[in-house]
Formats: sequence, C-alpha cells, structure tokens
Amino acid sequence: MNYVKAGAVLPEDLLKEIQKYVQGEMLYIPKTKDKRKKWGTQSGGRQELDERNRRIKAAFQHGCPIDELADTYRLSVETIKKIVYKKSLS
Repeated sequence: MNYVKAGAVLPEDLLKEIQKYVQGEMLYIPKTKDKRKKWGTQSGGRQELDERNRRIKAAFQHGCPIDELADTYRLSVETIKKIVYKKSLS
C-alpha cells in the first residue's frame, strides 16, 4: 500500500471536508469494487488452489474416499467435503 499526501491529490474543498472528520491520521480509502482483484489472481495462488481442488474433485469422482483425500492433501475432512460437494469451481 502506498502512502500519498492528501493535499497533493485531493481538491482543497474536499480536503477541508475530510479534515472535519480526520486530521493528522492515516486514512485508508478502498478501491471501488470494479478495481479490486480477487484474492490470489496476481500471485497465482488462486489458480493453484483451483487446480488442487479440481484434482481432489476428480479423485473423489473416481472413488477415492474423503478421509484418504484429507490425509493426502493434509486438509480436514470438512474441507474436502466442501470441495467435492461444491457445484462449480470459481
């Protein structure tokens, strides 16, 4: 997260309005929903988890028991159930 001086980017009237609520403190202004990236899309972590979940679901569909999948992937039985019974992957 980058630090930006409000006076350098905000119009003076908006800055004065914000100063009615916050002065001398750091303020986080979140991105709008359309600018946000989903977790892991930049690092590739999301893709790795999706692929792992596809492998788990395929193994389950080919008869591998849930408790064996939990041991193999070092996940809880409940987590494996969530993966294999989920209708579609994101």
